[in-house]
Amino acid sequence: MARAVPLEKLTTVQRAPRVRRVALAYSGGLDSSLCVALLREVYGVEEVVPITVDVGQGADELDAAARTAAVLGITPRVIDAREEFARDWLAPAIRANADYLGYPVATAMTRQLIARLVAEQAVALGCDGLAEGSSGKGNDQYRMHNVFTLFAPGLPILVPVRDLDLTRTEERALCAHFGIPVDEPIPGGDDKTLWCRSIASGGLGLDTPIPDAVWRWYVPPERAPDRPATVTLTFTGGIPVALNGTPMALADLVDALNVLAGGYGIGRIDILEDGIMGLKSREVYEAPAATVVLRAHRDLEQLTLTKEEVQFKRGIDQAWAALVYHGDWFHPLRADLDAFIGRSQEVVDGEVSLRLYKGSMEVVARASRQSLFAPELRSIATGGFDQRLCGPAAQIRGLPYQVLALRRARAKA
Repeated sequence: MARAVPLEKLTTVQRAPRVRRVALAYSGGLDSSLCVALLREVYGVEEVVPITVDVGQGADELDAAARTAAVLGITPRVIDAREEFARDWLAPAIRANADYLGYPVATAMTRQLIARLVAEQAVALGCDGLAEGSSGKGNDQYRMHNVFTLFAPGLPILVPVRDLDLTRTEERALCAHFGIPVDEPIPGGDDKTLWCRSIASGGLGLDTPIPDAVWRWYVPPERAPDRPATVTLTFTGGIPVALNGTPMALADLVDALNVLAGGYGIGRIDILEDGIMGLKSREVYEAPAATVVLRAHRDLEQLTLTKEEVQFKRGIDQAWAALVYHGDWFHPLRADLDAFIGRSQEVVDGEVSLRLYKGSMEVVARASRQSLFAPELRSIATGGFDQRLCGPAAQIRGLPYQVLALRRARAKA
């Protein structure tokens, strides 16, 4: 046993419930791969049923997961959830401008989708336990637990990395001990979805440099093309349905835009994030398509929704993002918020064009048949209406301030 792994840590599992057949959320990364060995060697599980869910991580990662599985002597059940994720999860997130403290909500959704599918498989296959690879310092343990509890009520939930109190260094040492291959682009690993990629989550210091070799789509601005590019997104009902005039399914559009926008230095996000436990961490994300789509969608809403709708929806959007981030996708309130958001999106149709250049992005054109922009009334270059009508209106609007002035005068006296 490697010195970095105290033997006493592995004995704490004696308090865990005894299970025979466990459904494991298996991605092929360090955590879930180590779980296979720990479930067998430490928990005494007789059969590990690994379930891999494709949420847009790409063929390379799925192939790598399969190679690691072969070393572990397991054959994962692969569920293609890419279309479901785009249709039933990502589309509502776009409509809700889903952003949590600068993070375009992504892994928070995929973890809950994966947990539901794993729980459903566990019940269907007669498993007597569930397992996943979260640490005790991150957010995913809460997201997975909520969904496991809802869709496989009563089944014990095993979280080996957390429940054995393992550090990342100890995990790597255990992988070496069990002969599990580890291939991380950066210490701490990454998590790629169709919508966003998180990098070394929870493992970065405030000044930790991010090597250029880590990026998959993003090209640093100094290496981006010297000429700008213009991209046009067409929206119907608040969802992008075409890129540069070409109709595309949402998943395909996001894939294409990740490469296109990333190539112009768009999509690097480096923020301090307040996690579910209220503890701050530095989080780095790569999200070119999300950055462009959310910017365009907000702009189109500003063009097509009323002032009151825009202001009210901002609060609804914040509530939606916080709810989903905190692992409450299946909470009834999320569906309630979706009802309002969905109604608001009936008029969010049109096109938005953005100019991309060396890490900058600006809206250069927008058009919609549902536009509320009325230059014939608002422009100072047109007549529109008799401006003198606003004189009495301004006087009425100023009456509260007349009362405030009287109070101020009395106070001085």
